[in-house]
Amino acid sequence: MDTQAQGQAPKRAGRLGDIAVHSALNDGTAVCLRAITPDDEERIREGIAKLSTESRYLRFFSPAPALPDAVVQRLADVDGHDHIAWGALCSECPGWPAIGAVHAVRHRHDGPVGEFSVAVLDEFQGRGLARMMTAALLVDCRAEGLEVLDVHILSENAAAKRLVKSLDAVWTSESAGVAEYRLDVAAGLAALRGDVDAPGVQDVLRALEGGT
Repeated sequence: MDTQAQGQAPKRAGRLGDIAVHSALNDGTAVCLRAITPDDEERIREGIAKLSTESRYLRFFSPAPALPDAVVQRLADVDGHDHIAWGALCSECPGWPAIGAVHAVRHRHDGPVGEFSVAVLDEFQGRGLARMMTAALLVDCRAEGLEVLDVHILSENAAAKRLVKSLDAVWTSESAGVAEYRLDVAAGLAALRGDVDAPGVQDVLRALEGGT
């Protein structure tokens, strides 16, 4: 088993990028969260292929079974500053497969505003993973000076709406079946810190906020 499969991320500049968080989902499934790097391109491709048609549509606004290479390459083009991303591995599953990812991409280099997105494999949905990954992402965003995240959600995506609303994101508009929210990173982190009934979220915050 290679080091990435064991949860050790390839080195990325910055303290947070070197940390792997070992925890469990709400049902006890063991997981490992770590920063995504360009070396994870094939993991990203495999994860997208495992999404159901509905989940691919809700995440990428397209039900296509395979996304263009350019899209996958953009998802893997993570530098830890203008593009921050965290992924989750099922550490009790054979081969430690990727089961989810969350991204924040700045609208412009060094700017304070970016765009948020999250995806979780169907069989792991509803177990608290999206909140755990989002907690890691928001801590990293704060450390990198990324203050606000825009979120574009298909109006029918009730689960994503619940997630962003629970993070105190503010609805800004809705058009052509797409709802737009604005998530303040500090407010989102405050909401997650208050989620004391989510031990996985608290594990992530303890691991990553210790020195931030």
